[in-house]
Amino acid sequence: MHGFGAAAATMMHSLLSLVALLSALRPVTSAGVKPGQIKNLVTFGDSYTDVVSVGDGGVAWPMYAAGYAHVSLFPFARSGATCSNNITFRPFPSVFESQLPLYFAEKNNGTLKLDPQETIYTLWIGTNDVGANSLITGQPKASIVDVANCMVNWVRVLYESGARNFIFQNMIPLQHVPMYSPNAYPDRFWFAQRNTTEWSIFMEELVLSGNALTKLLLNALVPKLKGAHVAILDSHSLFQDMIDRPSLYLNGTAPFNVTGAVNACVFEVNNPNNPVCTVVPPGPERDSYLWFDELHPSEQADRIVARQVADVIGGQRNNWTVWLS
Repeated sequence: MHGFGAAAATMMHSLLSLVALLSALRPVTSAGVKPGQIKNLVTFGDSYTDVVSVGDGGVAWPMYAAGYAHVSLFPFARSGATCSNNITFRPFPSVFESQLPLYFAEKNNGTLKLDPQETIYTLWIGTNDVGANSLITGQPKASIVDVANCMVNWVRVLYESGARNFIFQNMIPLQHVPMYSPNAYPDRFWFAQRNTTEWSIFMEELVLSGNALTKLLLNALVPKLKGAHVAILDSHSLFQDMIDRPSLYLNGTAPFNVTGAVNACVFEVNNPNNPVCTVVPPGPERDSYLWFDELHPSEQADRIVARQVADVIGGQRNNWTVWLS
């Protein structure tokens, strides 16, 4: 009986330790920003977030989010970006080599004056890091682990500069965008020969792995960031729900379409000349589409994203966001 009691005590101790660990990872009820607290939105990322070279063919989601939440917008996201050109090189303004240096330059020279308690920072990156000419096509000495570490390092670097409120937007299920679907065709972003089924499967693994890694890394980092409020906006689950239940999100005048695109161009393999393009004219019909082109969400999809971000900015809760602190 004594041996059984000792074993039971050991098991109970292990269970309590596990519960304590899980509790530490679980969001606390007091986490997040307060209603009315946030006055400024600062955005980083790629063409999914760029307000100048807009990927959705209309108005970018940060413009909508700032309007919905009644805050001032300070956009630093740039089309074509990766997290770091030292990891996945592309000749575009990356987060760490271009966007953050620009932000710090404006902050240091007094152009940008933001109260940390009234400002929230967002990052939506990864589509180019895992995509064509990057991880999916092979990147020497780089992996999804490196990309995930870079993404989470964005929070740490900004925190050390004084930032305190963050929204981390994870990668969408890119295997469903026309470019990476099993039924993909030669498009404006990649018209070379490829095994579309293989790309789609590999893309799904890259996205799922990257999202899982960033979640674990953020959970490990957050306890070290005293006074910070960090949220994960689950863009992956949000877009999957749009795919599964389009009637809840799309409201155009045409039948709901989650596989095609508003602006679709089919190329001949290895030939950039004379593509065959089908473009839905501007108007309410476009709001029936989830994708604008072979890579980017539609403007209607971006309005949905904007509403989620605006909810978070306003201190409200929604189904797609979890505050870690």
